[in-house]
Amino acid sequence: MSHPLRVLVVGCGNMGASHARAYHRMPEFEIVGLVSRGAASRGALSTELGGLPEFSQYEQALAATRPDVVSINTYPETHGPYARAAIDAGCHVFCEKPLAVSVEEAEAIVHAARARRRKLVIGYILRVHPAWTRFIEIARTLGRPLVMRMNLNQQSHGRAWDWHRNLMASMSPIVDCGVHYVDVMCQMTGARPIRVSAIGARLTDDLQPGMYNYGQLQVTFEDGSVGWYEAGWGPMMSEVAFFVKDVIGPRGCVSIVKDPNDATATGSDDIDSHTKTNCLRLHHSALDANNEFVKADEFISTEDEPDHQALCDREQAYLLRAITDDLDLTAHMQDAVNSLRIVLAADESYRTGRVVTL
Repeated sequence: MSHPLRVLVVGCGNMGASHARAYHRMPEFEIVGLVSRGAASRGALSTELGGLPEFSQYEQALAATRPDVVSINTYPETHGPYARAAIDAGCHVFCEKPLAVSVEEAEAIVHAARARRRKLVIGYILRVHPAWTRFIEIARTLGRPLVMRMNLNQQSHGRAWDWHRNLMASMSPIVDCGVHYVDVMCQMTGARPIRVSAIGARLTDDLQPGMYNYGQLQVTFEDGSVGWYEAGWGPMMSEVAFFVKDVIGPRGCVSIVKDPNDATATGSDDIDSHTKTNCLRLHHSALDANNEFVKADEFISTEDEPDHQALCDREQAYLLRAITDDLDLTAHMQDAVNSLRIVLAADESYRTGRVVTL
């Protein structure tokens, strides 16, 4: 490149700040503006990164800075309109998940990116995580069908509870977080999802009318594989079994477990724990003539895995490569739409009490 890519960072909360730090570290990017409705978070990030132009209005910032790339890290209901405006302005886009609040809106954004020949990368952080990549690879060796069991419950309080309530102004936990883990399930089985159902509960009145802060979705795939994902947010959530990542197949199972040699432990409010794998435990189901296991369980260390900031750095390195090497992102974008379709079907199932056929 003859000059760095000019980046407008929209949203200065946890994810926006992490992505801004990633751009700041990379000479191939130049941050030309920070956009946030909150002056305090915007100002603190600007000071941390050496003083950057600040804006409170997205449209004003987009017109004033004329960026090459827009990085969208705001609340979900703004993702679609902001991404579409950026693409219409000729910008490449990084957008935190989910891409939109409806399948139709997501498909329209993907169509616009293709039509304008702009790169659109969606923030599926587990896709750049080497240990999660290994987890998926091992799951694919277990035969079919697969049984995929996953959850991420968060006992939130203080600022985290404010953040979760703001997220739930537009979508439930099984939609907002579920896209990550449904995407993982789709990669593991490689089969078409055909049916979705869900249960849920509203455990507090401190929410928008009709919103619920606990849910579990169940998805059935064409090859007979099944998976469930559970997510709950709030001060009432249990710290027992808040992190389950477990896959079973005819040949055995693989699970993300605590390393038996690791004496540290963190709670559900630790954001690094949401991606941290600690250790993979691989169990082989093969039996001998006496119905005893032929192989002992294997513990696969992932002690060198990247932390949350390093993962954000990897996401932006992928964005850079997509732009400079003109990567074909067709599958990446379609997978994002597909996982959104599944979790929105789960939300529909909860609200109607019916199984949704895809």
